[in-house]
Amino acid sequence: MKKEEEKTFDILKHRLVPEHTILGEAEKKVLMDKYNIIPQQLPKIDSTDPVVKSIGAKVGDVLKVIRSSHTAGTSEYFRIVIKEADE
Repeated sequence: MKKEEEKTFDILKHRLVPEHTILGEAEKKVLMDKYNIIPQQLPKIDSTDPVVKSIGAKVGDVLKVIRSSHTAGTSEYFRIVIKEADE
């Protein structure tokens, strides 16, 4: 096995990493209208985050994160991708 193959790890398959998806423009608009907010008011996730890189998200994309919950089954969170150190 080559050294490159040994270092390859799919972070999205790790049991502690919740499902992340990039919202389309229509879904993003529905979310913003529902909560009467602008994207910059969402919690942030850095563009250098391994999951962001893995799914190919770009600065300005809104991600939906689906987490397991013992009480609710699943719960949805939303994050906007920002440039590194852009707070």
